[in-house]
Amino acid sequence: MNIIVNARHMSITDAIRDYAREKALKLERYFDRIMDAEVVMDLDGGTPLVEVIVNATHNTRFIGKHRGEDMYGCIDNAMHKVTEQVRRHKDKVRDRQGPSHEAQMEQASGGSPGAEAPEA
Repeated sequence: MNIIVNARHMSITDAIRDYAREKALKLERYFDRIMDAEVVMDLDGGTPLVEVIVNATHNTRFIGKHRGEDMYGCIDNAMHKVTEQVRRHKDKVRDRQGPSHEAQMEQASGGSPGAEAPEA
């Protein structure tokens, strides 16, 4: 996954850059088809603003923004918003797929796999 950390109207320290990069790397836990993530930090009128843009396969984009008092808190909250979007998207994709092959075979046979018919 390609991660880009940018700053507008300000300069960021290496600690903040590394913190944002670590948080963005954790997104791969929730969805393995993420191609890249961009974290944009802005100091708009003296108030920190963080925008996280995540691109995944099939032209899927997730965007989370947060404005607050602390840059680290803004990064956490923006990542949380994106994480929830990614998690919901994965649930939607997984629910669309239908039952597994084992579940279909079990339903067709009318019983649990490996269970023997009772002897009379």
